[in-house]
Amino acid sequence: MNMDKFRNGLFAIVAITFASQAVAQADDAEELKLAALQALIAAPPERALPLVAKALQGNHSDDVKERALFVLSQINLPAAQDLLIETAQQGSGDIQEEAIRMIGIGGNVDALSRLGEIYESGDEDVREAVLEAYLIADDEDAVFELAVRAHNAGNEEDFESAVEMLGVMGASEQLRMLRESTGSSAALIEAYAISGDAVSLREIALDGTDPEVQAEAIEALGIVGGNEVNETLIEIYKNSDSEDIRESALEGMMISGYDEGVLELYRSSQDPAEKRELLEILVEMGSDEVWEVIDSALDGGL
Repeated sequence: MNMDKFRNGLFAIVAITFASQAVAQADDAEELKLAALQALIAAPPERALPLVAKALQGNHSDDVKERALFVLSQINLPAAQDLLIETAQQGSGDIQEEAIRMIGIGGNVDALSRLGEIYESGDEDVREAVLEAYLIADDEDAVFELAVRAHNAGNEEDFESAVEMLGVMGASEQLRMLRESTGSSAALIEAYAISGDAVSLREIALDGTDPEVQAEAIEALGIVGGNEVNETLIEIYKNSDSEDIRESALEGMMISGYDEGVLELYRSSQDPAEKRELLEILVEMGSDEVWEVIDSALDGGL
């Protein structure tokens, strides 16, 4: 037997065994730290705060520090909010972003008001975290202010991000105010669609001042859907002289699944080219009645 080879193999086995035990012990220690921090939520705030601060400022994993931040957000003491804000301002990477989100979870008004300055000085990830914090806190006015500031500064990317967040929040009032001050835009139209604001979309869809914006609003109506939207799409198609606008109305009907409207247009049309297009759309939409229509067309009917 090659003794050197045997000893090397034995050493490798022992090393792996010790390494596995060390990992298991480290995992156990980590779980205990997390459990200890979680237990502090039920502790008196004055007793919990120094321990949470120690965990946050010590040499611990991100998981432990993130748990400490969550507990910190639940401590209703000015010093706890100050530490949370300090971490949101001066932290780095995931810890900074998590501190920002925890401010949203905590919902402290003063802490939330400080996020604006963090947003202005932060990178893209920090700005996204601030928007998420406002979403968590349901602070629509704060996101509105960010959108206004971004627009005034000519920062289109930040403006679109804030507007999109307002759409996710369903902040119809703030989105309408933005339209009054900044005019209609693709970002606003998308946000109206996300928030389900058919009223605002209909206003833009019926406004022919900017045909490109009008067409985008018409298609966005299809995303919202509903009986009133379908009636509007039919109305726009029938009353418009613009081929592009009529195509947008058809696109809106396809998006909303309004095959009954397309069928109505097909049956009322006297234009062979138009009927062919509408028939193709009915087939594409999978209309239940399209086969009867095709059968009738093959027989020379309408």
